[in-house]
Amino acid sequence: MKHSMGSDRMIAMGIKIADSKMHRENKIWSRYSNDKVDIGEELAKVIRTLTKEVPLNKPLRALSIGSSAEPQFRILETTFRGGLYLMDVEKEALNVVEERVCRQYTNHVRTICKDYNGIFLSSENTRKFLKNKLNNKKVDLIILHHSLYYSDERKWSEIISNLYRKILAPKGAVHIVLMSAESDNTRTTTWLYNHFTRKYFGSRNDQNLIQLHRELKESKLFEKAQVLLKTTDVWFNLNDFEKFMAVVWMIMLYPAVHNYSPQQKREITEFVYDNFWRKKQPLVQAQDHLAIYRGMSLKGIL
Repeated sequence: MKHSMGSDRMIAMGIKIADSKMHRENKIWSRYSNDKVDIGEELAKVIRTLTKEVPLNKPLRALSIGSSAEPQFRILETTFRGGLYLMDVEKEALNVVEERVCRQYTNHVRTICKDYNGIFLSSENTRKFLKNKLNNKKVDLIILHHSLYYSDERKWSEIISNLYRKILAPKGAVHIVLMSAESDNTRTTTWLYNHFTRKYFGSRNDQNLIQLHRELKESKLFEKAQVLLKTTDVWFNLNDFEKFMAVVWMIMLYPAVHNYSPQQKREITEFVYDNFWRKKQPLVQAQDHLAIYRGMSLKGIL
């Protein structure tokens, strides 16, 4: 489609913003979508279940993996006074948290700058993490919000198993959120991602939380656990094409997973401009929530 000089400038800005920091992209997504509201609602259900099972005088502890600048900070900081550990590979995102911790005197919050793959894919490294980073005290809640994108789907069961065995308390919960792997709706982030990664790399989105749910349900390790699954819809839109594209690049996993060529970046940007921006269409994200409840006498909710 032929574009005007003005639209060409916007497309150029949309390409340039691909090099922005991921935590800044996530901040735009958090502000102009209901993703964090959606996650917060489901997280609150997990916490409600958890708090019904533990004594009122027990200080709760939590580990958030791939936490970025942690939009759920207020919920987690106030609930998990026994220790809140925020782990991310991006130091700049954790710096935002550390400034806030100092400013608001929330000294029970700790940041950990590490790649979770190098730790939780190994049973021994997971044990050392418990000893060296968590003071040998297990946590009541483990959170992986949009963070399993950055590991091999074939290794997910191993990561979750190590966390479950070594890090999670006897009465505890795990909450995982991920974009749905398949969608026929051309307005969804899933369709957009699959369309271009299949075209450029011949790949498909195999990061399927529904499949992980099936695997855990069939595993002997989780036979006494409650493993629940739910899918929700999230909407994103704003009147700023540059920021709109910043979120698109986050969804397209550039550059952490896919390093698109200049021509590919232009094609993606022009497609978004023509099919979303000009038509004033929001991005819709179908996302899956998976909750694992361990040692609960009550039925968990999600």
